[in-house]
Amino acid sequence: MKLPNWSTHLATQVVGSKLLLNHYLLLAYSSVSSTLAALLPVFIGLSLTPAFAEDDATDSVGLQKIDDGSVVSNIHTSKWRVFTDSARDFFFQGKLEDAERLFIGALEEARQGFGERDPHVASACNNLAELYRVKKAFDKAEPLYLEAINILEESYGLEDIRVGAALHNLGQFYLIQKELDRARACYERALKIKRRVLGEGHADYAETMYHLGRVLYLQGKVKDAEALIKDSIQILEDGGQGESFLCMRRLQYLVQIYMNSSNLTDAVNTQRKILHTMEVSKGWDSLETVIAAEKLALILVSAGGQGNLMEAKQLLQSCLDSRTKLLPDDNIQIAANMLHMARVELLLCNQTRGNISESTAVIDNAKHLLDNAIRIARQALDKLIKQGANSKYHQLSKTDAYTERTSLLILLQALNALSQLEVTKAELHKPAEKETQPHSEAEKALLDCISAFKQYAIQRSLYYFGDIKGEYVTCLKQLSTLLSRSNSNGLKQSTSRRPSLQEVLNEIKRLEGASSSVSNKKP
Repeated sequence: MKLPNWSTHLATQVVGSKLLLNHYLLLAYSSVSSTLAALLPVFIGLSLTPAFAEDDATDSVGLQKIDDGSVVSNIHTSKWRVFTDSARDFFFQGKLEDAERLFIGALEEARQGFGERDPHVASACNNLAELYRVKKAFDKAEPLYLEAINILEESYGLEDIRVGAALHNLGQFYLIQKELDRARACYERALKIKRRVLGEGHADYAETMYHLGRVLYLQGKVKDAEALIKDSIQILEDGGQGESFLCMRRLQYLVQIYMNSSNLTDAVNTQRKILHTMEVSKGWDSLETVIAAEKLALILVSAGGQGNLMEAKQLLQSCLDSRTKLLPDDNIQIAANMLHMARVELLLCNQTRGNISESTAVIDNAKHLLDNAIRIARQALDKLIKQGANSKYHQLSKTDAYTERTSLLILLQALNALSQLEVTKAELHKPAEKETQPHSEAEKALLDCISAFKQYAIQRSLYYFGDIKGEYVTCLKQLSTLLSRSNSNGLKQSTSRRPSLQEVLNEIKRLEGASSSVSNKKP
């Protein structure tokens, strides 16, 4: 029985590593407080110069800022002001229950102080709706959004900029729920208002244009979406915001569109543009530059070819050099970086098999990288388990729980890659015996992968995550291939703890059957 094409399998894993990259990109920046702080502010405001939502429809929040020139003043309006400011402060601190209580109070005070159909009430409705959106209390949020828009239309007319801002917020609300037709209608109307009031060169006009592009992309209108997103980027660049966070996020979304369309040439060129901007504006002492370089490296790997692989190798080495300066030696990002580098080395090895000494050096370097990645990932997992055991409630914070999941994914992937490396190494040094050569070291790596899954995934209840389970199934399938080969050649078991081929096949069938059952359940 022939072994699978390990080179093809490895390439598939590298291409699919964007999932892992997303994992630890989030890890690099995520915490409850920092996430909430990044969510702000957009407010429909009562002033003539509203501030609009942030770049990501699922992340931005539009709360009402207190900047009121109203002549109305009484005890209720005073309370409205205090409640609103305090609620916003609580929101920024992540104290959503306290924020909700005060936003509800602010809405009641606005109704009593200004009147039921006053724009202040619309502002208070919007704030409470945005809070409910963040809490995913969608049934409570929608009526408030609609009431806010209705009041603003009565007060200022259908084409007022404040109506446009409120429609943008409602569009975000629908987009996060994938109600695409409704989101599109809101964004199209908001875009029309912003074009008339602000002009086509305004950044807020570009923002709604970008979000409309996202909706169109999700509806399968790829070319129209691409055109809108590129235009929104051009507006930012023409306005001197080409190095802004918003512009980088939009360029990155454009890269993802190209990747999903297998348009790797445009994906590479756009990612190069992002990296160049990061290098000029922030330098290599910034993790943002490192992340941009790593993304470019992974796209180059997807494109294939020795030239692209060599460039990817150099970029990943630069990333590792920067990370070792910026982060502690045991940071999980370093382990992930090493895993990517090892995979590239293995792909290069498959292209240089004619030179035994060169291939051996590449394999040795890859093994060194994988050993270190495995060590760091295990250390991170053990540290987090101990930390959870010592905590008051025997639980990890959301950030640490995410780190734990990411560390386990890296550990499983590194052990799978190590197994592939051992197969390549054995075939390289004993080509004449490869049909009968038992791959004991490759099997050992896969058995370690199974043990790690049982130790960390099952005991820590991480097995239900699709990426963790998927990597475990990959491990089992690789082991079944090796076992099948050993059985067909009548080779003895290399270790007493090795499961039988039938046991492995049964486990694969059970896991894939369970996944299919879950995916086929009706919502």
